[in-house]
Amino acid sequence: MHPVVRGASGRGLRRLLPEGPWQWAAAAIAALVLLPLASLAWTALQGGQDGLWSHVARYVLPGAARNTLALLVGVGALVVSIGTGAAWLVTAYDFPGRRILAWALLLPLAVPTYIVAFAYLDLLHPLGPVQGVVRALLGYDSPRDFRLPDIRGLAGCIVLLGFVLYPYVYLTTRAMFMTQAAGLLEAARTLGTPPVQVFRRVALPLARPAIAVGTALALMEVLNDIGASEFLGVQTLTVAVYTTWVTRSDLPGAAQIALAMLAIVVLLLALERHARRRQRYAVGERPRPMRPQRLRGGAAALACALGAFPVLVGFVLPAGYLAWEAARRIGSSGVSLQLLSSVRNTVGVALAATVVTLAAGLVLGWSMRLAQGRRRTGGALLALRAGSLGYAVPGTVLAIGVLLPLAWFDHGGNALLRGFGFEPRMLLMGSAAALVLAYAARFLAIAAGGIEAGLARIPPSLDQAASSLGHAPGAALRRVHLPLLRPALAAAALLVFVDAMKELPATLLLRPLNFETLATWLYAEASRGTYEEGAVAAMLIVAVGLLPVVLLARTGVRYGREKMA
Repeated sequence: MHPVVRGASGRGLRRLLPEGPWQWAAAAIAALVLLPLASLAWTALQGGQDGLWSHVARYVLPGAARNTLALLVGVGALVVSIGTGAAWLVTAYDFPGRRILAWALLLPLAVPTYIVAFAYLDLLHPLGPVQGVVRALLGYDSPRDFRLPDIRGLAGCIVLLGFVLYPYVYLTTRAMFMTQAAGLLEAARTLGTPPVQVFRRVALPLARPAIAVGTALALMEVLNDIGASEFLGVQTLTVAVYTTWVTRSDLPGAAQIALAMLAIVVLLLALERHARRRQRYAVGERPRPMRPQRLRGGAAALACALGAFPVLVGFVLPAGYLAWEAARRIGSSGVSLQLLSSVRNTVGVALAATVVTLAAGLVLGWSMRLAQGRRRTGGALLALRAGSLGYAVPGTVLAIGVLLPLAWFDHGGNALLRGFGFEPRMLLMGSAAALVLAYAARFLAIAAGGIEAGLARIPPSLDQAASSLGHAPGAALRRVHLPLLRPALAAAALLVFVDAMKELPATLLLRPLNFETLATWLYAEASRGTYEEGAVAAMLIVAVGLLPVVLLARTGVRYGREKMA
């Protein structure tokens, strides 16, 4: 190799090496996040039990792969249709109730997919309230005489997941509609182009990158789902991972299925990255808000009904029914001690995970800030991206990957205990600490992204002033930046806490014995068919899930007002 080329490549490699304690800490955090993925591949290479794996490969995996692909295609088409249509409706048209719908369309984000499936299974049961009212109106007395089609199945799962996950597309697409070059849309209108053609030929092509980003996020949530799919009787790859591990005790076989899921996630991430690269074509140099067209009479009523329908199906009906059932349960029997114990477990683990995740996210964000000041961002950026990778990994996949590092730690710890004459024990495996670590790896992207965005709003002159006064980076962070980061830290903490409370797949696979959270309590009650007991837990999760949605809605309203000013 030519000496100049060799020297350039050496300088490039040195730029990627950590410099200083903060970047070394960030690199260690990123390595801990990547370790479960490496251990997942190692576990898969061990090979499953011959008889069990051949049975899974022949009878389970093909059907689960087909169901997963059909679910991704169906939900993808539905979230694109609902999310894009709703975003265009509240952006391009003005009608009574438009401002309320603009934030109400976010409400389904507060309800996890497994809770929506749980609510609709009881709501649409042959002996449930909906079918009872329909039979009464039609003059039938018994479910044997008349019943609606069963919601269980692939079609029902696609519809329910689509009406819950469309806000991902709605958020990204509405932001694009609000900021793209309105001059093109106004020009199309002045040329006499019908509104449908303006949407199809001008707005939709400009918004394609935002639609792709939102769709990729929604489909990753589909891959992470286990409760809704299992409740509705759809055997997906996620359900196959769970049953292969828990029911058949074949961890390598489950790891091999999890690797197939990881390949799908990589494809979705590639789609999202490709879409982001083209976002520059959708935004002009000086974007102006589009003036909504005023609707009156029947057109206004139709627009209001179309906008309210996704909110009704995705939030109002399931949340309202759960609130009614929870009130009935509490009024008749009170709250069981086991449920109160689940609340304590949920809050305790979620709080611990929030503290750990915020601390790790702060290290990643601050190391990136220091690297930008020194103009050596390669290594810090790599650590930040690697540390954020866990959010894209489904909970079942991450849980399997976490097992081997926990086993290594317990093995080494027990060797030390035996050396000092103590009895060996399970240190991390089967403990709440395993849940905290899994939550931190999964939701680190939320904390790191929020803190990085908060640091970006702090002018670099404050760093230079603190350095000129002799403050080390740690002191500058403590005395200058942390007080300014309080809003960003609070928002990130809220998002991590709520996501940790709602997490079901990783909790099911890693929780200690006789340790229930609200999510696993609901899962167990739904599996037993005792919907009355699970309604209280479901309503608590929904109530807490409303907090980040309200925060997101307020941010969106403020953003819209700024654009209109």
